Amino acid sequence: MKVTEAKFVISAVHPDQFPQDGRPEVAFVGRSNVGKSSLLNALLQRKRMAKTSGTPGKTQTINFFDVNGAIYFTDLPGYGYAKVPKKVKEHWGRVMTAYLATRKTLRLVVHLVDARHPPTDKDLDMLALLDRAEVPTLIAATKIDKLKRSERARNLRTIRKTLGLDEDALIIPFSAVSGEGVRPIWQVVDAVTK
Repeated sequence: MKVTEAKFVISAVHPDQFPQDGRPEVAFVGRSNVGKSSLLNALLQRKRMAKTSGTPGKTQTINFFDVNGAIYFTDLPGYGYAKVPKKVKEHWGRVMTAYLATRKTLRLVVHLVDARHPPTDKDLDMLALLDRAEVPTLIAATKIDKLKRSERARNLRTIRKTLGLDEDALIIPFSAVSGEGVRPIWQVVDAVTK
């Protein structure tokens, strides 16, 4: 899809704030600081559409972005390390779980994992939640540019094995620096939102 228009719509904290026009949605999930905002900005061809931060836990709401007036991208709070009170984390967890498990317009979840490290228990928990919700899921291995050539294949195999994925499950290496992975991710998004 060629992005001709992309705009922020709303930061939602309750389901009654979610858009109700029935357009397909693609959600982006991953642990704190995995690169969700950088991936969104690369896909939308905008430098600062989604706010990036070196501080984990910056995204604290479900942020909806209108793409070409046709679909929504949703940026969900990162899980894991956020320096926020426990009650806030619990609220995020409830809102995210409700969104991922019940949202009828959700067509795909792009689950980001850091290519430099094996997936965490929280990554496995998220994948299990998506599996239970029967949401189509694409794995994007972020920060791939930070690996040496010799490390790439090994780390991608580790991700596949740790997440328990079949050999034919698609894992797309992604780099916000080089743009690697943008086109293949768009191909999957296009296929599920038409």
